[in-house]
Amino acid sequence: MRASKISGVIGITVLSAALLTSCGDDDGGESGKPFAKDSADQIAAKAVKATKGADSMRLKGDMQQADGKSVSLDLAVDQEKNCEGTVDSDGAKADLRHANGTLYVRGNDQYWKNALKSQPGADKVMSKVVDKWVKMPADDASTSGMCDKQGLVASMDEDKSSRKGMKKGDTTTIDGKEAIALTKKASGGETHTMYVATEGKPYILRASVKGGDKPNDATFTDYNKPVNPKAPAEGETVDLKELSASGG
Repeated sequence: MRASKISGVIGITVLSAALLTSCGDDDGGESGKPFAKDSADQIAAKAVKATKGADSMRLKGDMQQADGKSVSLDLAVDQEKNCEGTVDSDGAKADLRHANGTLYVRGNDQYWKNALKSQPGADKVMSKVVDKWVKMPADDASTSGMCDKQGLVASMDEDKSSRKGMKKGDTTTIDGKEAIALTKKASGGETHTMYVATEGKPYILRASVKGGDKPNDATFTDYNKPVNPKAPAEGETVDLKELSASGG
């Protein structure tokens, strides 16, 4: 049984790329005194730069996929690719830890049922991985980049066309911090909104898409807070590569 197939479900954490599509270009209103002379695209550029420069952050988001399934992510990650958190897709839930260069995943029964679906020997493997910390192979393509903070932020700016036509909106409060809203009406009827901190560094505090068939919402907190995940105890860990090599 190939490890890459067993771990395929983990790829749902790429939802971060879909959550982070809000970068602006037009200037719009006069809200947000720190940005009174900046256009929306200038504010967005400052926000992306500041967020990239942060030592760490916590991303918490929910999205609706085109197939109707919901995905939730709660992940703290830093510049050194240390990360810790959870991912949940319609009850298929997994805890994640990336420590000392190794990714560990602890999935519930539904998570591994989905991950092992149609795989030979799935029943044998299930009993050995459910609720265990599973050490993922270092070369597994489906898990690469999962804890890459810079990659998560870079995904915001991949499509330059998405940075055109946004407007500055009103200021509001996100988790107790003042933020200016940047909004855009997309051709598909969705409304994209990015909230940028107006005090201190212009970090992204929230990004959302409302309307359409794939609404999503993400908040960004705990900037520069240390991320120190601990590797699971040896007795709680299963090595997926070894398990796959032995045939379960």
